[in-house]
Amino acid sequence: MPTTRPRALVTSPLRGPGFDLLRELLDIVYEPWIDQTPLRIYNADQLAARAEAEGATVLIVETDRCAGPVFDLPLLAVASTRGDPNNVDLAAATAAGVPVLSAAGRNADAVAELTVGLILAATRGLVDADRDVRQGEIYRDGTIPYQRFRAWQLAGRTAGLVGLGAVGRATRWRLEGLGMRVVAADPYAPEATHSLDGLLEVADVVSLHAPVTPETTGMIGAAQFAAMKPGVVFCNPARAQLHDTDALVEALRSGQVAAAALDHFAGEHLDADHPLTTLPNVVLSPHIGGATYDTEVNQTTLVAEGLCRLLAGATPGNCINPEVLAGRAD
Repeated sequence: MPTTRPRALVTSPLRGPGFDLLRELLDIVYEPWIDQTPLRIYNADQLAARAEAEGATVLIVETDRCAGPVFDLPLLAVASTRGDPNNVDLAAATAAGVPVLSAAGRNADAVAELTVGLILAATRGLVDADRDVRQGEIYRDGTIPYQRFRAWQLAGRTAGLVGLGAVGRATRWRLEGLGMRVVAADPYAPEATHSLDGLLEVADVVSLHAPVTPETTGMIGAAQFAAMKPGVVFCNPARAQLHDTDALVEALRSGQVAAAALDHFAGEHLDADHPLTTLPNVVLSPHIGGATYDTEVNQTTLVAEGLCRLLAGATPGNCINPEVLAGRAD
């Protein structure tokens, strides 16, 4: 271990025992972006200037952009508390010889839990039922709730997971616990049971858990919605870029898709007059899948353990460019 503690600029929210370990390892300047008013996200120039002013040689970030001038600094490491550290220019970091750590799997349980909640809300009419009670309309239009909210149960149905990474696996056992048969499509997961086409043919619920890549962008479009079972439930707690929203709207209007639940929109925004907001068979949430305190605990532990190994001269398992550490003894 170094004889003097490196100085770290921390703009990611941290929590739990891992934070104590980080304080032992590093001299910390702690200003989490999410606690600032207004919210603050540094661009590369701003982050570089702040890190230089603080004399920081370690950066722990979640949303700030690490690129360009950031890698002109004499950094020991950059830790992104994201599962996919897309806020870091990995090529630039590698060229500068700066190891980059990630927090893969930090929010797997959180997103899986929300996925179950979204599916239940979409299939059981929970949002509308709550509205009716609050508005004193339990017997809306002279009907009883049992009439308006009858639905098929999930038990005995087939769920198709598109993507079987950490979130997909965490979702799988939860849906199996509800009595569902779960199939999965993922060309990079040996456990996957189906091709995408095969999955769409058999799934009563289709849930997306894939990362956004050139291969997956727009992977669910008009043709894929048409290939699904009539009356399918569509859930996307991952990223809006994975599906064609216009095609989804048409599939909902036609009844091909019976209900949809979404936790993300392009640009982190959905216009109030967007067609999705007018459809009664849609549940919408504003990208809150990973919004748990446990996610912060998990990311802190992953980063702390990785930095502990790094500062001890070893290669952390969560280093995504380990080639910059070639020659170190593990």
